Amino acid sequence: MRQSSITPENTDFVILSLEGPDRYSMAGGLGVRIDNLSTTLANMGFHTHLFFIGSPDLPGEETRYRGRLTLHRWCQWISRYYPNGVYEGEEAKLYDFNESLPYYIKDNIVKPSIDRGKLVVILGEEWQTSEVMCRLSETLHYSGLRDKVVMFWNANNTFSFDRINWARLNYAMTVTTVSRYMKHTMWRMGLNPLVIPNGIPKDLLRKIDDKRAFVLRQSLGADLVLCKVARWDPDKRWNMAIEAVARLKGMGINTLLLARGGMEQHGQEVLYNARSLGLKVKEASLKAGAPKDYIEALHGAAPADVIDIKFHLPLGFLQTMYRASDGVLANSGHEPFGIVGLEAMASGGITYTGSTGEDYAIPFVNAFVLETANPMEIVGYVMYLRDYPQEGLRIREAGRRTARHFTWEAAVRNLIGKLENQARMQDALRGKPRMEEPQFTLSKLPPELIPSKALDDMPLAQGELDSGESSTGDIVQTSQAVA
Repeated sequence: MRQSSITPENTDFVILSLEGPDRYSMAGGLGVRIDNLSTTLANMGFHTHLFFIGSPDLPGEETRYRGRLTLHRWCQWISRYYPNGVYEGEEAKLYDFNESLPYYIKDNIVKPSIDRGKLVVILGEEWQTSEVMCRLSETLHYSGLRDKVVMFWNANNTFSFDRINWARLNYAMTVTTVSRYMKHTMWRMGLNPLVIPNGIPKDLLRKIDDKRAFVLRQSLGADLVLCKVARWDPDKRWNMAIEAVARLKGMGINTLLLARGGMEQHGQEVLYNARSLGLKVKEASLKAGAPKDYIEALHGAAPADVIDIKFHLPLGFLQTMYRASDGVLANSGHEPFGIVGLEAMASGGITYTGSTGEDYAIPFVNAFVLETANPMEIVGYVMYLRDYPQEGLRIREAGRRTARHFTWEAAVRNLIGKLENQARMQDALRGKPRMEEPQFTLSKLPPELIPSKALDDMPLAQGELDSGESSTGDIVQTSQAVA
């Protein structure tokens, strides 16, 4: 008997990605996405298989979450020759990935699951998996299994779109992406992908340590603190941020930019530009440590106009930094989704986003949305908040409320709804879908526009904390006292 809805009892998931949860495999946002997606599915009860280019020094197969999540570290024999991460020796790994995975997945996962009466969902991520997903679809078709498998392939950005056989991919499966901006970008290629937004871990909604944020703010000795966390890439508009700091300094405001970039060469250009504008640039270094060590490392680099942070910042301390800052500059000119802006909102920060893939950002409601590359746009909003500090409090609270709607649990529920629709079109599901009770009272208005008292009456999902408990006002008021 065919089921009417996708449930842990009747569906198994398979995820294909080059990046994954190992340190060897996590080169950027894709690895974080895959880790969160697979973990959320497992926590919701789904048996999930994740195939990725794993560390050569860890077991080839590993189970987690009481056996619900199975990690398959692929191409380990090749990775032993390339110890510097997932993308070293990429072409050799891709060849092995494409050649060896289709029949393994068919014989060892898909066929046994179907024999047990289950539906199988296969998700592929990014351009590197487009070829193997097509081959897998063809292999399943020749074996008479394709109609019992739902396949989605997802684009997180436009990297290497020229290497994808779009006609073949779009024919074989459903194409998805992470924002309306990406959907519109792909429209111009003759594609019409489904939009399934990214998410953030629910843990980010917990109460932030305001005392630690206050200590960090005091240690920096600046009147105005901005921060930016992104790759050193022209699309991230680092130079716009640097020029805004120079303008604010020229207005007599003691301004500090906390800058955490990557390993890209563009960083040298950005920091040269900062020095040429008369800004004092210092480095903050640290091998490892606790939160107090991070604060001491930043304090040791002050006073400065720009602190180039040269050490890894765990997400918990990033939240502290976002909270302590007067603005988080997520001002990209091309951003498929913009996870940093959403993380900053969850932390009670004031986010300055670009105007591309950040579907969650509403101008002057929960963020400032920058429409140009002109640094004076940042300066204007900064001065606006200095004149009207209560607006900063309101935006911080609205951002927290927005973030509640973009957890990974919400993203997976969205994904499952679209998978169910595709499964019905394939006749793999029948009947009326099972409706889940909403986790909070729904309104026709977006949460940012609902009166605060009405929001206070809305029950939260289990494990989430009301933004009112986070005392966002405390850190802002104390920050102004420091200024």
